[in-house]
Amino acid sequence: MHHVSINVADAAAAAEFYVDVLGLTPRRDRPDIGIGGAWLDAGGQQVHLIEGKVPSGHGEHFALLVGDLDATIEELRGRGLEVSDSMSIGTSLQAFLHDPDGNLVELHQANVT
Repeated sequence: MHHVSINVADAAAAAEFYVDVLGLTPRRDRPDIGIGGAWLDAGGQQVHLIEGKVPSGHGEHFALLVGDLDATIEELRGRGLEVSDSMSIGTSLQAFLHDPDGNLVELHQANVT
């Protein structure tokens, strides 16, 4: 996968959340497509924030891979964010939170032993 796009109401506010809270990195080398938005690096993948109508929330989401889910949950809760408890899914763990526009974001720790 090259990138995922996420509709947000305010690209600047959403970029601040994804960079300052979730640790993604801004990209400056992506094309300007003529609408509000931002390109971010998420490890080896990219997230494209696009100003537009935000989905109504019927399960659509994307997942960010984290090394230590419990520590990530604790850090985000310490910043005042609402994050679900971790839950097992196969050999992995997952938790969920919403961005400022209500988009669902999964935090995923793979292959927990």
